[in-house]
Amino acid sequence: MNDVLKIVYALRRQVLLALLSGLLLVFAFPKIDMGWVAYVALIPLLAAIRQSDAKCGFWLGYTCGMAQNLGLIYWTAYTMKFYGHLPMVLSVVVLLLFCAYLSIYTGLFGAAVAFFRPAPYLLLILGPLAWVLLEMVKTWMFTGFPWGLLGYSLYDHLWVIQIADLFGVYGISGLVVMVNVMLALVVLHWLDQDCFGYPINRRTLKIGGTAVLAVFLSTLLYGVIRMHVVDGRVASAPRKTAAVVQGNIDQAQKWDPRFQMLTTVKYRKLSLDMAGGKADLIIWPETATPFYFLEDPILTEMVMEGIRQSGAHFIIGSPSYASGKEQMIFHNSAYLITPKGRPAGKYDKVHLVPFGEYVPLKRWLPFIKKMVAQVGDFKPGKKGSTLEWDRHQVGLLICYEIIFPGLSRSMVNNGADLLVNITNDAWFGRTSAAYQHFSMAVLRAIENRRMVARAANTGISGFIDPCGRITHATGLFKEAAVAAPVALLQTKTRYTRWGDWPLGLAAFGLLATAWAHRFAVRRKHPGPDNGTYPEDML
Repeated sequence: MNDVLKIVYALRRQVLLALLSGLLLVFAFPKIDMGWVAYVALIPLLAAIRQSDAKCGFWLGYTCGMAQNLGLIYWTAYTMKFYGHLPMVLSVVVLLLFCAYLSIYTGLFGAAVAFFRPAPYLLLILGPLAWVLLEMVKTWMFTGFPWGLLGYSLYDHLWVIQIADLFGVYGISGLVVMVNVMLALVVLHWLDQDCFGYPINRRTLKIGGTAVLAVFLSTLLYGVIRMHVVDGRVASAPRKTAAVVQGNIDQAQKWDPRFQMLTTVKYRKLSLDMAGGKADLIIWPETATPFYFLEDPILTEMVMEGIRQSGAHFIIGSPSYASGKEQMIFHNSAYLITPKGRPAGKYDKVHLVPFGEYVPLKRWLPFIKKMVAQVGDFKPGKKGSTLEWDRHQVGLLICYEIIFPGLSRSMVNNGADLLVNITNDAWFGRTSAAYQHFSMAVLRAIENRRMVARAANTGISGFIDPCGRITHATGLFKEAAVAAPVALLQTKTRYTRWGDWPLGLAAFGLLATAWAHRFAVRRKHPGPDNGTYPEDML
Protein backbone atom coordinates (compact mmCIF):
# COMPACT_ATOMS: atom_id res chain seq x y z
CA MET A 1 0.00 0.00 0.00
CA ASN A 2 2.82 2.38 0.80
CA ASP A 3 4.38 1.74 -2.61
CA VAL A 4 1.09 2.63 -4.34
CA LEU A 5 0.82 5.83 -2.33
CA LYS A 6 4.38 6.76 -3.29
CA ILE A 7 3.64 6.24 -6.98
CA VAL A 8 0.45 8.34 -6.76
CA TYR A 9 2.32 11.10 -4.96
CA ALA A 10 5.13 11.05 -7.52
CA LEU A 11 2.69 11.28 -10.43
CA ARG A 12 0.84 14.09 -8.73
CA ARG A 13 4.05 16.04 -8.39
CA GLN A 14 4.87 15.48 -12.07
CA VAL A 15 1.40 16.60 -13.15
CA LEU A 16 1.66 19.74 -11.03
CA LEU A 17 5.01 20.54 -12.64
CA ALA A 18 3.50 20.09 -16.12
CA LEU A 19 0.58 22.35 -15.19
CA LEU A 20 3.03 24.95 -13.90
CA SER A 21 4.82 24.97 -17.26
CA GLY A 22 1.52 25.47 -19.06
CA LEU A 23 0.60 28.42 -16.85
CA LEU A 24 4.03 30.01 -17.26
CA LEU A 25 3.66 29.76 -21.03
CA VAL A 26 0.38 31.69 -20.76
CA PHE A 27 2.16 34.45 -18.82
CA ALA A 28 4.69 34.83 -21.64
CA PHE A 29 2.07 35.93 -24.20
CA PRO A 30 -0.17 39.00 -24.47
CA LYS A 31 -2.23 40.19 -22.62
CA ILE A 32 -0.02 39.36 -19.61
CA ASP A 33 2.96 39.91 -21.93
CA MET A 34 5.82 38.71 -19.71
CA GLY A 35 7.91 37.46 -22.61
CA TRP A 36 11.01 36.76 -20.50
CA VAL A 37 9.07 33.96 -18.75
CA ALA A 38 9.33 31.93 -21.97
CA TYR A 39 13.02 31.31 -21.20
CA VAL A 40 12.11 29.37 -18.02
CA ALA A 41 8.56 28.17 -18.69
CA LEU A 42 9.52 24.66 -19.81
CA ILE A 43 11.85 23.92 -16.87
CA PRO A 44 9.10 22.33 -14.71
CA LEU A 45 7.92 20.17 -17.64
CA LEU A 46 11.44 18.97 -18.39
CA ALA A 47 11.96 18.18 -14.71
CA ALA A 48 8.74 16.16 -14.72
CA ILE A 49 9.67 14.20 -17.84
CA ARG A 50 13.27 13.37 -16.88
CA GLN A 51 12.31 10.01 -15.27
CA SER A 52 9.34 9.13 -17.49
CA ASP A 53 8.83 6.66 -20.28
CA ALA A 54 7.39 7.81 -23.62
CA LYS A 55 3.77 7.17 -22.61
CA CYS A 56 4.05 9.10 -19.36
CA GLY A 57 6.04 11.81 -21.15
CA PHE A 58 3.22 12.23 -23.65
CA TRP A 59 0.59 12.73 -20.97
CA LEU A 60 2.75 15.14 -19.02
CA GLY A 61 3.35 17.18 -22.19
CA TYR A 62 -0.35 16.93 -22.97
CA THR A 63 -1.22 18.29 -19.52
CA CYS A 64 1.13 21.22 -20.08
CA GLY A 65 -0.45 21.84 -23.51
CA MET A 66 -4.01 21.84 -22.13
CA ALA A 67 -3.09 24.41 -19.48
CA GLN A 68 -1.36 26.60 -22.08
CA ASN A 69 -4.05 26.34 -24.76
CA LEU A 70 -6.94 26.94 -22.38
CA GLY A 71 -5.14 30.05 -21.14
CA LEU A 72 -4.35 31.35 -24.64
CA ILE A 73 -7.44 30.53 -26.73
CA TYR A 74 -10.20 30.62 -24.12
CA TRP A 75 -11.67 33.40 -26.26
CA THR A 76 -12.94 30.89 -28.83
CA ALA A 77 -15.74 29.94 -26.41
CA TYR A 78 -16.66 33.63 -26.09
CA THR A 79 -16.74 34.02 -29.87
CA MET A 80 -18.85 30.93 -30.44
CA LYS A 81 -21.31 31.91 -27.71
CA PHE A 82 -21.89 35.54 -28.65
CA TYR A 83 -21.39 35.45 -32.42
CA GLY A 84 -21.84 31.78 -33.31
CA HIS A 85 -24.95 31.69 -31.12
CA LEU A 86 -24.04 28.34 -29.62
CA PRO A 87 -25.17 27.53 -26.06
CA MET A 88 -22.41 28.25 -23.57
CA VAL A 89 -22.14 24.58 -22.61
CA LEU A 90 -21.61 23.58 -26.23
CA SER A 91 -19.15 26.46 -26.75
CA VAL A 92 -17.06 25.22 -23.82
CA VAL A 93 -17.21 21.65 -25.16
CA VAL A 94 -15.94 22.82 -28.56
CA LEU A 95 -13.18 24.82 -26.83
CA LEU A 96 -12.12 21.76 -24.85
CA LEU A 97 -12.07 19.61 -27.99
CA PHE A 98 -10.02 22.24 -29.81
CA CYS A 99 -7.52 22.50 -26.96
CA ALA A 100 -7.42 18.71 -26.72
CA TYR A 101 -6.28 18.54 -30.34
CA LEU A 102 -3.70 21.34 -30.05
CA SER A 103 -2.26 19.81 -26.89
CA ILE A 104 -1.30 16.67 -28.80
CA TYR A 105 1.73 18.54 -30.15
CA THR A 106 3.06 19.39 -26.70
CA GLY A 107 2.30 15.82 -25.71
CA LEU A 108 4.36 14.51 -28.61
CA PHE A 109 7.23 16.74 -27.50
CA GLY A 110 7.13 15.14 -24.06
CA ALA A 111 6.90 11.66 -25.62
CA ALA A 112 9.84 12.35 -27.95
CA VAL A 113 12.10 13.56 -25.14
CA ALA A 114 11.16 10.61 -22.93
CA PHE A 115 11.56 8.14 -25.81
CA PHE A 116 15.08 9.23 -26.73
CA ARG A 117 16.08 9.58 -23.06
CA PRO A 118 19.08 11.61 -24.19
CA ALA A 119 22.19 12.44 -22.25
CA PRO A 120 22.21 16.07 -21.08
CA TYR A 121 24.28 17.40 -23.98
CA LEU A 122 22.08 15.53 -26.50
CA LEU A 123 18.96 16.96 -24.88
CA LEU A 124 20.26 20.44 -25.76
CA ILE A 125 20.02 19.44 -29.43
CA LEU A 126 17.10 17.00 -29.62
CA GLY A 127 14.74 19.05 -27.44
CA PRO A 128 14.74 22.19 -29.62
CA LEU A 129 14.62 20.14 -32.84
CA ALA A 130 11.59 18.15 -31.68
CA TRP A 131 9.77 21.32 -30.63
CA VAL A 132 10.51 23.10 -33.93
CA LEU A 133 9.37 20.17 -36.06
CA LEU A 134 6.10 19.85 -34.14
CA GLU A 135 5.38 23.57 -34.49
CA MET A 136 5.86 23.26 -38.24
CA VAL A 137 3.45 20.33 -38.42
CA LYS A 138 0.90 22.27 -36.35
CA THR A 139 1.08 25.10 -38.90
CA TRP A 140 -0.24 22.98 -41.79
CA MET A 141 -1.95 19.91 -40.32
CA PHE A 142 -5.76 20.03 -40.87
CA THR A 143 -5.37 23.49 -42.52
CA GLY A 144 -3.24 24.56 -39.54
CA PHE A 145 -3.63 26.77 -36.50
CA PRO A 146 -0.19 28.16 -35.53
CA TRP A 147 -1.58 30.41 -32.80
CA GLY A 148 0.72 30.97 -29.85
CA LEU A 149 3.90 29.43 -31.25
CA LEU A 150 6.62 29.80 -28.64
CA GLY A 151 8.66 32.28 -30.70
CA TYR A 152 5.79 34.77 -30.76
CA SER A 153 6.17 35.35 -27.02
CA LEU A 154 9.35 37.34 -27.77
CA TYR A 155 7.73 39.63 -30.36
CA ASP A 156 9.05 42.73 -28.53
CA HIS A 157 12.57 41.36 -27.84
CA LEU A 158 13.88 42.91 -31.03
CA TRP A 159 17.55 41.95 -30.85
CA VAL A 160 16.66 38.30 -30.34
CA ILE A 161 14.00 37.91 -33.01
CA GLN A 162 15.96 39.32 -35.96
CA ILE A 163 17.01 35.74 -36.78
CA ALA A 164 13.48 35.32 -38.12
CA ASP A 165 14.76 36.51 -41.52
CA LEU A 166 16.89 33.33 -41.52
CA PHE A 167 14.75 30.72 -39.80
CA GLY A 168 11.30 32.24 -39.33
CA VAL A 169 9.44 32.20 -36.03
CA TYR A 170 10.41 28.53 -35.61
CA GLY A 171 14.07 29.42 -35.21
CA ILE A 172 13.16 31.67 -32.29
CA SER A 173 11.11 28.87 -30.73
CA GLY A 174 14.09 26.52 -31.00
CA LEU A 175 16.37 29.06 -29.34
CA VAL A 176 13.93 29.49 -26.44
CA VAL A 177 13.67 25.72 -25.93
CA MET A 178 17.47 25.43 -25.96
CA VAL A 179 17.75 28.04 -23.20
CA ASN A 180 15.04 26.23 -21.22
CA VAL A 181 16.88 22.93 -21.49
CA MET A 182 20.16 24.47 -20.35
CA LEU A 183 18.55 26.17 -17.36
CA ALA A 184 16.69 22.96 -16.49
CA LEU A 185 20.02 21.10 -16.38
CA VAL A 186 21.43 23.77 -14.08
CA VAL A 187 18.43 23.46 -11.74
CA LEU A 188 18.62 19.65 -11.70
CA HIS A 189 22.35 19.77 -10.96
CA TRP A 190 21.72 22.22 -8.12
CA LEU A 191 19.07 19.83 -6.73
CA ASP A 192 21.49 16.90 -7.16
CA GLN A 193 19.13 15.19 -9.61
CA ASP A 194 19.96 13.23 -12.75
CA CYS A 195 18.62 13.42 -16.31
CA PHE A 196 17.22 10.10 -17.58
CA GLY A 197 19.74 8.29 -15.39
CA TYR A 198 22.71 10.36 -16.52
CA PRO A 199 24.50 12.43 -13.89
CA ILE A 200 24.70 16.14 -14.61
CA ASN A 201 28.28 17.07 -13.82
CA ARG A 202 29.99 20.43 -13.87
CA ARG A 203 31.88 19.63 -17.04
CA THR A 204 28.61 19.05 -18.90
CA LEU A 205 27.23 22.32 -17.56
CA LYS A 206 30.36 24.25 -18.53
CA ILE A 207 30.47 22.90 -22.08
CA GLY A 208 26.72 23.09 -22.60
CA GLY A 209 26.43 26.49 -20.97
CA THR A 210 29.26 27.87 -23.07
CA ALA A 211 27.66 26.55 -26.26
CA VAL A 212 24.21 27.93 -25.44
CA LEU A 213 25.67 31.26 -24.33
CA ALA A 214 27.64 31.46 -27.59
CA VAL A 215 24.49 30.76 -29.62
CA PHE A 216 22.48 33.33 -27.67
CA LEU A 217 25.16 36.04 -27.87
CA SER A 218 25.59 35.35 -31.59
CA THR A 219 21.85 35.81 -31.99
CA LEU A 220 22.00 39.16 -30.19
CA LEU A 221 25.00 40.28 -32.24
CA TYR A 222 23.25 39.29 -35.46
CA GLY A 223 20.18 41.20 -34.31
CA VAL A 224 22.10 44.40 -33.61
CA ILE A 225 23.98 44.29 -36.90
CA ARG A 226 20.97 43.27 -38.94
CA MET A 227 18.77 46.05 -37.54
CA HIS A 228 21.47 48.59 -38.43
CA VAL A 229 21.68 47.25 -42.01
CA VAL A 230 17.91 47.15 -42.50
CA ASP A 231 17.48 50.64 -41.06
CA GLY A 232 19.98 51.85 -43.66
CA ARG A 233 17.98 50.23 -46.43
CA VAL A 234 14.76 51.73 -45.09
CA ALA A 235 16.33 55.21 -45.07
CA SER A 236 17.16 54.97 -48.80
CA ALA A 237 14.02 53.11 -49.95
CA PRO A 238 11.11 54.71 -51.85
CA ARG A 239 8.42 55.98 -49.51
CA LYS A 240 4.70 56.49 -49.60
CA THR A 241 2.23 57.53 -46.92
CA ALA A 242 -0.43 55.06 -45.90
CA ALA A 243 -3.33 55.45 -43.51
CA VAL A 244 -5.30 52.82 -41.61
CA VAL A 245 -8.91 53.52 -40.67
CA GLN A 246 -10.56 51.96 -37.62
CA GLY A 247 -14.33 52.46 -37.63
CA ASN A 248 -15.10 50.69 -34.34
CA ILE A 249 -18.34 49.14 -35.60
CA ASP A 250 -20.25 46.93 -33.16
CA GLN A 251 -20.27 43.39 -34.57
CA ALA A 252 -23.84 42.89 -33.36
CA GLN A 253 -24.98 45.89 -35.48
CA LYS A 254 -22.63 45.57 -38.42
CA TRP A 255 -24.92 43.55 -40.69
CA ASP A 256 -28.15 45.22 -39.58
CA PRO A 257 -29.57 47.03 -42.67
CA ARG A 258 -30.52 49.97 -40.45
CA PHE A 259 -26.83 50.65 -39.71
CA GLN A 260 -25.34 50.15 -43.19
CA MET A 261 -25.64 53.82 -44.09
CA LEU A 262 -24.21 54.98 -40.76
CA THR A 263 -21.25 52.63 -41.11
CA THR A 264 -20.52 53.91 -44.62
CA VAL A 265 -20.75 57.53 -43.49
CA LYS A 266 -18.40 56.89 -40.58
CA TYR A 267 -15.68 55.29 -42.71
CA ARG A 268 -16.01 57.98 -45.33
CA LYS A 269 -15.64 60.75 -42.74
CA LEU A 270 -12.62 59.16 -41.07
CA SER A 271 -11.01 58.68 -44.49
CA LEU A 272 -11.56 62.27 -45.58
CA ASP A 273 -9.74 63.35 -42.44
CA MET A 274 -6.72 61.72 -44.09
CA ALA A 275 -7.28 63.65 -47.34
CA GLY A 276 -5.46 66.76 -48.56
CA GLY A 277 -2.23 64.96 -49.38
CA LYS A 278 -1.91 63.24 -46.01
CA ALA A 279 -2.09 59.73 -47.46
CA ASP A 280 -1.34 58.01 -50.75
CA LEU A 281 -3.11 54.82 -49.68
CA ILE A 282 -6.04 54.56 -47.27
CA ILE A 283 -6.84 51.13 -45.87
CA TRP A 284 -10.20 49.99 -44.52
CA PRO A 285 -10.58 46.82 -42.40
CA GLU A 286 -11.94 43.42 -43.34
CA THR A 287 -15.59 43.62 -44.51
CA ALA A 288 -15.60 47.33 -43.71
CA THR A 289 -18.54 47.69 -46.12
CA PRO A 290 -21.41 45.63 -44.69
CA PHE A 291 -22.80 45.18 -48.18
CA TYR A 292 -21.60 43.84 -51.52
CA PHE A 293 -19.27 46.58 -52.70
CA LEU A 294 -19.78 47.50 -56.38
CA GLU A 295 -23.18 45.75 -56.30
CA ASP A 296 -25.23 48.10 -54.12
CA PRO A 297 -25.41 51.27 -56.29
CA ILE A 298 -26.35 53.81 -53.59
CA LEU A 299 -23.85 52.80 -50.90
CA THR A 300 -21.13 52.09 -53.44
CA GLU A 301 -21.50 55.57 -54.94
CA MET A 302 -21.22 57.11 -51.45
CA VAL A 303 -17.90 55.33 -51.02
CA MET A 304 -16.66 56.24 -54.51
CA GLU A 305 -17.52 59.91 -54.08
CA GLY A 306 -15.47 60.01 -50.88
CA ILE A 307 -12.55 58.32 -52.67
CA ARG A 308 -12.63 60.89 -55.46
CA GLN A 309 -12.62 63.71 -52.91
CA SER A 310 -9.65 62.23 -51.04
CA GLY A 311 -7.41 61.84 -54.09
CA ALA A 312 -5.89 58.65 -52.64
CA HIS A 313 -5.89 54.98 -53.49
CA PHE A 314 -8.09 52.85 -51.24
CA ILE A 315 -8.07 49.25 -50.08
CA ILE A 316 -11.57 48.29 -48.99
CA GLY A 317 -12.58 45.01 -47.35
CA SER A 318 -15.91 43.64 -48.54
CA PRO A 319 -17.67 40.35 -49.21
CA SER A 320 -18.05 39.56 -52.90
CA TYR A 321 -19.73 36.97 -55.06
CA ALA A 322 -19.70 35.59 -58.57
CA SER A 323 -21.93 33.23 -60.53
CA GLY A 324 -20.70 29.62 -60.58
CA LYS A 325 -21.87 26.75 -62.74
CA GLU A 326 -24.31 25.44 -60.16
CA GLN A 327 -24.43 28.06 -57.42
CA MET A 328 -23.16 31.45 -56.31
CA ILE A 329 -19.51 31.63 -55.25
CA PHE A 330 -18.77 33.89 -52.28
CA HIS A 331 -15.40 35.37 -51.28
CA ASN A 332 -14.05 37.38 -48.38
CA SER A 333 -12.37 40.06 -50.49
CA ALA A 334 -10.57 43.37 -50.62
CA TYR A 335 -10.71 45.85 -53.51
CA LEU A 336 -8.04 48.30 -54.64
CA ILE A 337 -9.71 51.52 -55.86
CA THR A 338 -7.93 54.32 -57.75
CA PRO A 339 -8.27 58.02 -56.79
CA LYS A 340 -10.73 58.35 -59.69
CA GLY A 341 -13.05 55.78 -58.12
CA ARG A 342 -12.23 52.89 -60.45
CA PRO A 343 -11.56 49.30 -59.33
CA ALA A 344 -7.93 48.37 -60.02
CA GLY A 345 -7.75 44.91 -58.48
CA LYS A 346 -9.32 42.45 -56.06
CA TYR A 347 -7.86 39.96 -53.60
CA ASP A 348 -9.86 36.97 -52.37
CA LYS A 349 -8.92 35.49 -49.02
CA VAL A 350 -7.02 32.21 -49.36
CA HIS A 351 -6.95 30.69 -45.86
CA LEU A 352 -10.52 30.63 -44.58
CA VAL A 353 -11.58 30.40 -40.93
CA PRO A 354 -13.32 27.12 -40.06
CA PHE A 355 -16.81 27.71 -38.63
CA GLY A 356 -16.41 31.43 -39.35
CA GLU A 357 -16.30 31.40 -43.15
CA TYR A 358 -17.16 27.80 -43.86
CA VAL A 359 -18.30 24.74 -41.91
CA PRO A 360 -15.93 21.79 -42.29
CA LEU A 361 -17.50 18.35 -42.14
CA LYS A 362 -20.94 19.96 -42.14
CA ARG A 363 -22.52 16.60 -42.93
CA TRP A 364 -21.36 15.32 -39.54
CA LEU A 365 -21.74 18.65 -37.69
CA PRO A 366 -25.27 19.79 -38.59
CA PHE A 367 -25.75 21.56 -35.26
CA ILE A 368 -22.98 24.10 -35.99
CA LYS A 369 -23.83 27.08 -38.16
CA LYS A 370 -21.45 29.62 -39.61
CA MET A 371 -20.97 32.76 -37.54
CA VAL A 372 -21.39 34.96 -40.61
CA ALA A 373 -24.94 34.08 -41.56
CA GLN A 374 -25.42 36.87 -44.09
CA VAL A 375 -23.64 35.06 -46.93
CA GLY A 376 -23.07 31.53 -48.15
CA ASP A 377 -19.91 29.52 -47.53
CA PHE A 378 -16.84 31.41 -48.70
CA LYS A 379 -14.48 29.93 -51.28
CA PRO A 380 -10.69 30.49 -51.15
CA GLY A 381 -8.79 32.67 -53.59
CA LYS A 382 -5.40 32.12 -55.25
CA LYS A 383 -2.34 31.91 -52.98
CA GLY A 384 0.33 34.56 -53.54
CA SER A 385 -1.89 37.06 -55.36
CA THR A 386 -0.88 40.71 -55.00
CA LEU A 387 -2.48 44.06 -55.82
CA GLU A 388 -0.67 46.51 -58.09
CA TRP A 389 -0.63 49.95 -56.53
CA ASP A 390 1.09 52.87 -58.28
CA ARG A 391 3.93 50.70 -59.69
CA HIS A 392 4.22 48.80 -56.42
CA GLN A 393 2.84 45.45 -55.32
CA VAL A 394 0.79 45.05 -52.14
CA GLY A 395 0.59 41.71 -50.38
CA LEU A 396 -2.82 41.59 -48.71
CA LEU A 397 -3.61 39.30 -45.79
CA ILE A 398 -7.15 39.12 -44.47
CA CYS A 399 -7.76 38.38 -40.79
CA TYR A 400 -5.76 35.45 -39.41
CA GLU A 401 -3.90 34.88 -42.68
CA ILE A 402 -1.20 36.99 -41.01
CA ILE A 403 -0.36 34.10 -38.65
CA PHE A 404 0.65 31.79 -41.53
CA PRO A 405 4.25 32.56 -42.57
CA GLY A 406 3.90 30.88 -45.96
CA LEU A 407 1.19 33.25 -47.19
CA SER A 408 3.31 36.36 -46.60
CA ARG A 409 6.33 34.69 -48.16
CA SER A 410 4.42 33.77 -51.30
CA MET A 411 3.31 37.39 -51.77
CA VAL A 412 6.79 38.83 -51.24
CA ASN A 413 8.20 36.28 -53.66
CA ASN A 414 5.61 37.57 -56.15
CA GLY A 415 6.93 41.11 -55.80
CA ALA A 416 5.06 42.57 -52.81
CA ASP A 417 7.00 45.47 -51.27
CA LEU A 418 4.31 46.25 -48.68
CA LEU A 419 2.28 43.85 -46.53
CA VAL A 420 -1.22 44.90 -45.51
CA ASN A 421 -3.30 43.06 -42.94
CA ILE A 422 -7.00 43.89 -42.72
CA THR A 423 -9.04 42.23 -40.03
CA ASN A 424 -12.20 42.40 -37.96
CA ASP A 425 -11.17 41.55 -34.42
CA ALA A 426 -14.55 42.55 -33.01
CA TRP A 427 -15.13 38.79 -32.76
CA PHE A 428 -12.64 38.71 -29.89
CA GLY A 429 -14.28 41.34 -27.69
CA ARG A 430 -11.90 42.61 -25.01
CA THR A 431 -10.13 39.28 -24.59
CA SER A 432 -6.40 38.80 -25.07
CA ALA A 433 -6.91 37.51 -28.63
CA ALA A 434 -6.68 40.93 -30.29
CA TYR A 435 -3.31 41.58 -28.62
CA GLN A 436 -1.99 38.15 -29.55
CA HIS A 437 -3.19 38.56 -33.14
CA PHE A 438 -1.42 41.90 -33.53
CA SER A 439 1.81 40.66 -31.96
CA MET A 440 2.17 37.86 -34.52
CA ALA A 441 2.28 40.39 -37.36
CA VAL A 442 5.66 41.55 -36.01
CA LEU A 443 7.30 38.31 -37.13
CA ARG A 444 5.91 38.62 -40.68
CA ALA A 445 7.58 42.03 -40.96
CA ILE A 446 10.98 40.66 -39.85
CA GLU A 447 10.81 37.40 -41.79
CA ASN A 448 10.34 39.25 -45.08
CA ARG A 449 11.82 42.69 -44.18
CA ARG A 450 8.63 44.42 -45.21
CA MET A 451 6.57 47.16 -43.60
CA VAL A 452 3.23 45.90 -42.29
CA ALA A 453 0.17 48.18 -42.24
CA ARG A 454 -2.76 46.81 -40.25
CA ALA A 455 -6.35 48.03 -40.27
CA ALA A 456 -8.75 46.45 -37.77
CA ASN A 457 -12.42 47.22 -37.27
CA THR A 458 -12.18 47.65 -33.50
CA GLY A 459 -8.39 47.56 -33.09
CA ILE A 460 -5.55 47.00 -32.88
CA SER A 461 -4.61 48.99 -36.00
CA GLY A 462 -1.14 50.31 -36.69
CA PHE A 463 2.21 49.99 -38.46
CA ILE A 464 5.22 47.71 -37.99
CA ASP A 465 8.56 48.51 -39.60
CA PRO A 466 10.86 45.92 -41.28
CA CYS A 467 12.82 45.48 -38.05
CA GLY A 468 9.67 44.60 -36.11
CA ARG A 469 9.24 47.91 -34.30
CA ILE A 470 5.60 48.78 -33.66
CA THR A 471 5.67 52.40 -34.78
CA HIS A 472 1.94 53.09 -34.34
CA ALA A 473 -0.79 51.17 -32.51
CA THR A 474 -4.35 52.21 -31.73
CA GLY A 475 -6.39 51.25 -28.71
CA LEU A 476 -9.25 48.78 -28.75
CA PHE A 477 -12.82 49.89 -29.45
CA LYS A 478 -11.94 53.42 -30.49
CA GLU A 479 -12.52 55.29 -33.72
CA ALA A 480 -9.16 56.10 -35.26
CA ALA A 481 -7.40 57.07 -38.46
CA VAL A 482 -3.61 56.89 -38.39
CA ALA A 483 -1.20 57.86 -41.18
CA ALA A 484 2.48 56.91 -41.40
CA PRO A 485 5.26 56.81 -44.01
CA VAL A 486 5.90 53.32 -45.34
CA ALA A 487 9.24 52.25 -46.81
CA LEU A 488 8.88 50.00 -49.84
CA LEU A 489 11.78 47.53 -49.74
CA GLN A 490 12.37 45.01 -52.50
CA THR A 491 15.24 42.80 -51.27
CA LYS A 492 14.35 39.23 -50.31
CA THR A 493 15.57 37.51 -47.17
CA ARG A 494 16.88 33.98 -46.93
CA TYR A 495 13.65 32.97 -45.21
CA THR A 496 11.55 34.57 -47.95
CA ARG A 497 13.38 32.59 -50.62
CA TRP A 498 13.73 29.23 -48.88
CA GLY A 499 11.07 29.20 -46.19
CA ASP A 500 10.96 26.41 -43.63
CA TRP A 501 12.52 23.61 -45.67
CA PRO A 502 16.16 23.95 -44.52
CA LEU A 503 15.33 24.06 -40.81
CA GLY A 504 12.56 21.48 -41.12
CA LEU A 505 14.69 19.00 -43.04
CA ALA A 506 17.60 19.46 -40.63
CA ALA A 507 15.32 18.85 -37.62
CA PHE A 508 13.71 15.81 -39.22
CA GLY A 509 17.04 14.38 -40.36
CA LEU A 510 18.74 14.71 -36.99
CA LEU A 511 15.75 13.30 -35.09
CA ALA A 512 15.55 10.37 -37.51
CA THR A 513 19.27 9.74 -37.01
CA ALA A 514 18.81 9.76 -33.23
CA TRP A 515 15.89 7.36 -33.56
CA ALA A 516 17.95 4.95 -35.69
CA HIS A 517 20.86 5.22 -33.25
CA ARG A 518 18.65 4.32 -30.31
CA PHE A 519 17.38 1.18 -32.00
CA ALA A 520 20.94 0.23 -32.96
CA VAL A 521 21.95 0.51 -29.31
CA ARG A 522 19.03 -1.66 -28.20
CA ARG A 523 19.90 -4.35 -30.75
CA LYS A 524 23.56 -4.41 -29.70
CA HIS A 525 22.74 -4.43 -25.99
CA PRO A 526 19.52 -6.42 -25.53
CA GLY A 527 17.93 -6.75 -22.15
CA PRO A 528 15.86 -4.57 -19.84
CA ASP A 529 15.50 -1.13 -21.33
CA ASN A 530 16.43 1.38 -18.68
CA GLY A 531 16.43 4.12 -21.29
CA THR A 532 20.13 4.91 -21.10
CA TYR A 533 22.93 4.26 -23.55
CA PRO A 534 25.86 2.11 -22.50
CA GLU A 535 28.95 4.19 -21.86
CA ASP A 536 30.86 2.64 -24.76
CA MET A 537 28.24 3.96 -27.18
CA LEU A 538 28.52 7.58 -26.09
